Parts: sequence; C-alpha cells; structure tokens
Amino acid sequence: MSKENLFRRADFITVHLQLSPRTRGLIGAADLALMKPTAYFINTSRGPIVEEAALLDVLRNKRIAGAGLDVYDVEPLPLDHPYRKLDNAVLTPHLGYVTEDNYRAFYGQMVEDIRAFLAGKPIRVIKPR
Repeated sequence: MSKENLFRRADFITVHLQLSPRTRGLIGAADLALMKPTAYFINTSRGPIVEEAALLDVLRNKRIAGAGLDVYDVEPLPLDHPYRKLDNAVLTPHLGYVTEDNYRAFYGQMVEDIRAFLAGKPIRVIKPR
C-alpha cells in the first residue's frame, strides 16, 4: 500500500521509526492533510519525524480527531508549548516503555551483566558484524 493510500484509509496512524536524516520530517502537511477527520495520529518514536507545525495545524483546525504524543521536537515539552493547549491531544512525557515490569527486568539484567563481566564471563554480548 502506498503511503498516500495508508494516510487516506487508516483510522490510526502510528509512528515506529528511528530518527535519522532519512526520517526527519518524513511526515508532513501533505500526509496529514490526507487523513480522515475521524482518524488519530500517534507518535511514540521521535518528535522530529513529524513536521510539528503541520501536526499542530491539523489538530488546531480539527482536521483529524486527535493525537497521542509521547515524543516532541524539544523534550521535556516546554510548559508554554501549543500542544498543551489542545483538547484533542493526549500527551505523555516520553515514557512509553516505562513500566514496573520493565524496570525490574532492565535493572535485574544490568546487575547480572556487571557480575558476569567482573567474573570474566560476559553475558548478553552483542557480536560485531
């Protein structure tokens, strides 16, 4: 499916990309203008993948139903940022992966990694390509 057709047909558009020179500004005004007025835009990847001014425009003018944002061009999101004034945006402070279970796993594995390294038997080693 083409990007244009996806934006026209989807009820939800979610962004799952790394920020790179290739993906910076990947989603702009022309893309967002294709979305249905009942559609939602969700970005939990990186703010600059989406042209912020274009997203603000479609949200302010209610051309889409709303947005869920966990990432921004500037983090933490400034207190006076226009996103904070919107009634059709759910904003969270870039914590999509933060759960008690994740912290238990990450910190537990970190301790295991350090102990194994100090014992001369590293674990979870990333092999070079």
